[in-house]
Amino acid sequence: MGLNSLLALYSALLGLAFGSFINVCVYRIPLKKSIIKPPSACPKCRQRIKFYDNIPLISYLILRGRCRHCRGYISWEYPLVEAVTGLLSLALFIRYGLSLQFLFFLLFAGTLVMISFIDLHHRIIPDVLSLPGIPAGWAYSLFAGHISWLDSLIGSIAGGGTLFLVALVYQRLTGREGMGGGDIKLLAMIGAWMGWMALPFIVLISSLTGAVVGCLFILMAGKGYKFKIPFGPFLSLGALVYLFFGLRLTNWYFRLLH
Repeated sequence: MGLNSLLALYSALLGLAFGSFINVCVYRIPLKKSIIKPPSACPKCRQRIKFYDNIPLISYLILRGRCRHCRGYISWEYPLVEAVTGLLSLALFIRYGLSLQFLFFLLFAGTLVMISFIDLHHRIIPDVLSLPGIPAGWAYSLFAGHISWLDSLIGSIAGGGTLFLVALVYQRLTGREGMGGGDIKLLAMIGAWMGWMALPFIVLISSLTGAVVGCLFILMAGKGYKFKIPFGPFLSLGALVYLFFGLRLTNWYFRLLH
């Protein structure tokens, strides 16, 4: 196995381990519990999980999704988060190699995964994740970024400001809250990392996928139009699509216009 292949394998393993940590954060942050201690335990019997039962993906497969002690089912979400984060880490390594960009974007992508699953479960986007992500995006633009610090600064202001205005207009017209404050702060964070020029593409992708999934859910579940679907996962998806494919898709679109 060549050095590059070995590093690619390590990047995937790093992503799997990061995904395991993300699972802890998804469960504990909304409950305002420490993400450091106590050690991981079965959510049903509360028995502490041994290190050999806490190996990302592998332990879940060996135990067939059950706790070793109480035999209760463990949610499929845990290996899903680990697998998604592992694949993102591998994809980022393939794109950026062993670099500061790889490490910064792994942190950014992992935070988006964390936010998405918290929002799906609790309909909230914790400030402890989105607000520190804004200066982290500014720092990225200064030290390793593909955008300037000014683009990053304008992106955070434009991202948060755009959704704030949309939410304000919607509330004035309908008398209902249409966009949560967490979504506003999340797009400000995304703007800080991606820059202001990425925002139209990200909002477009987020809105289209959100509308499609929302319509499908309403048809399948029989919910009324007032049923709220969290927008955070779609903003995160839009940011990740732009991260990997945004420039290619934008260039392709402008070539069509010409």
